[in-house]
Amino acid sequence: MNPLAITPAQIRAGRGLLKWTQGVLAHRAAVSVVTLNMIESDQVAPRAKTLDAIRSVLEGEGIRFIGDEAEGFGVMMRPRAEAAASPDRSAPQRGPRQGKTSRSVRAAE
Repeated sequence: MNPLAITPAQIRAGRGLLKWTQGVLAHRAAVSVVTLNMIESDQVAPRAKTLDAIRSVLEGEGIRFIGDEAEGFGVMMRPRAEAAASPDRSAPQRGPRQGKTSRSVRAAE
């Protein structure tokens, strides 16, 4: 697996940490909801460009992709202060979440 590639489960988990629908992520990554749904349900092998767009949007919101083939893959959300330093701040602020420590979710595959 390409070290920069992300799994469908990681995309779902990252979206879940942000409490985003598929529509929100699809819009921000400039892909169709149908395409995102097919990627997340592992029905297609997505283009590298599409995965790069999805990764970029999620990372811009504080999602960090972690793990490897041996240990498994997952995602972690950076604390809001650290995510605020990120160059892409297009999402609205979520006041009650600010200042909390990282949460992580292991993606099952």
